[in-house]
Amino acid sequence: MSKILVIGAGGVSSVAIHKMAQLSNDFKEITLASKTIDNCKKIQKQIKKKYNCNINIEELDADNISETSKIISKYTPELVVNLALPYQDLNIMQACLNKNVNYLDTANYEPRDEAKFEYKWQWELNNKFKEKNLMGLLGSGFDPGVTNVYTAYIKKHYLDEIHYLDILDCNGGDHGQHFATNFNPEINIREITQKSKFYKNGKWITGDPLSKKIEFDFPEVGKRNMYLMYHEELESLVKNFRDLKQARFWMTFGDQYLNYLNVLQNVGLTSIKPIKFKNMDIIPLEFLKEVLPDPKTLGKNTEGKTCIGTIISGLKNKKIKTIYCYNVCDHKKCFEEVESQAVSYTTGVPAMIGSLLILNKTWFKPGVWNLEQFDPDPFLDALKLYGLPNKIVELDKPISF
Repeated sequence: MSKILVIGAGGVSSVAIHKMAQLSNDFKEITLASKTIDNCKKIQKQIKKKYNCNINIEELDADNISETSKIISKYTPELVVNLALPYQDLNIMQACLNKNVNYLDTANYEPRDEAKFEYKWQWELNNKFKEKNLMGLLGSGFDPGVTNVYTAYIKKHYLDEIHYLDILDCNGGDHGQHFATNFNPEINIREITQKSKFYKNGKWITGDPLSKKIEFDFPEVGKRNMYLMYHEELESLVKNFRDLKQARFWMTFGDQYLNYLNVLQNVGLTSIKPIKFKNMDIIPLEFLKEVLPDPKTLGKNTEGKTCIGTIISGLKNKKIKTIYCYNVCDHKKCFEEVESQAVSYTTGVPAMIGSLLILNKTWFKPGVWNLEQFDPDPFLDALKLYGLPNKIVELDKPISF
């Protein structure tokens, strides 16, 4: 019997549990734990109605290692799937070590008081996981996650050496709101307001946030402005593919979104530094999160498609080749299937697949790992089977931007 504990009850978690419930022979017992028990109850009700499947729910403060350890002891899962806040990664990993349970997440750890995305804190637990014969799989979402798998797949099947990597993330959807984020606003805004950073010739080059813009024609979406950013998968990819000369990450944003974001920044509402309000310390960004639309509520009215992929140039038989591997996902179709929009879907499905590959031992190796360190074929096959098929095209020449 495969038992699983999912921590976090946001949009990604909802999708992951829907997909797990569709595979009840593989996920025999699902427990959902979150500080927001009302969200757990809502997901529990959806799963029961849609699949006639019962899931356990628990209230949990995942910052509390002891509390998490008790939940693990109560349900004895084989795997903990961390879909909570990235600040909580290390505490949840420690609870897994305490109770000898495998671990998976979709986003790397960052300190609560600093927008700094690094894997180093989690990689440092590698030996502890090895000693206990446990596996920790980091970043099993889309980006990071699927983009790592795409890179490994292209290296395995199309190129002898990979030299130039560009990850392109386009959300071509429209949710009809003046300003909203498609996943946790607190995490989203921290991510895009930090300095840009990319890898070139062995060095990291930084710049101002969203200061470099390129127009790109995305398949099935059309032309969109995309901006150079830093994203966590770059750190592991340049570490695990030593032949990379350059690695960059790009994400699209509409002008209206950026205009609102600039106003919010200018009045201090995106700050993560505490301020005094009525004799209480509050963090402006956490307050902003509470007044913005909940991303889980956006799915019903969101239209359009996402297009996320990798463009990689390198050598095959000593000749330069450029390969574009991407997925296009339809917001409306996602909502029809799992009552969530495509941004949650494209992260929740890979979380389920990573869990499945750990549980059935297709991917199992003691230690702490990123997805590109495993055979990409089973993951890519599962993506096609469970709703995120990819397309691969060879471009005439390397990209010029």
